[in-house]
Amino acid sequence: MSAVQTGTPAQPAPAKKKAIAGRLYRGNEGMWSWVLHRITGVAIFFFLLVHVLDSALLLVSPEVYDAVIGAYKTPIMGIGELGLVAAIVYHAFNGLRIILVDFLPGGTRIHRGLFWGVIVLCVAVLVPFAIVHLQNVFSH
Repeated sequence: MSAVQTGTPAQPAPAKKKAIAGRLYRGNEGMWSWVLHRITGVAIFFFLLVHVLDSALLLVSPEVYDAVIGAYKTPIMGIGELGLVAAIVYHAFNGLRIILVDFLPGGTRIHRGLFWGVIVLCVAVLVPFAIVHLQNVFSH
């Protein structure tokens, strides 16, 4: 029944929240953790694909395999290795965060704190690794 049929006054429609012009997402921690998890997952997948393919070169020709591995020993690839380790570390810690959010009672209420905990853990692991790794990369 409508408001006219029941004799009660019509309620005004609830006010809609204004969307920020030009932005589909608000950029909260949940969105960024989701985006970074997908990007790092795809990056790790492509690394594994390349790794399997270049390892298969050993069956084709050991000389070609040695040439490809020699090309990997450049400073650019050393920086790429740092990026790979960063992707793996973030993906692993964020995967644990997802498990906690899913299985802890009230996990969704603490997801922001867990996200920032993941970032702190990543920095704590990656800074020492980066120092040692980049010293090795640029010392040769």
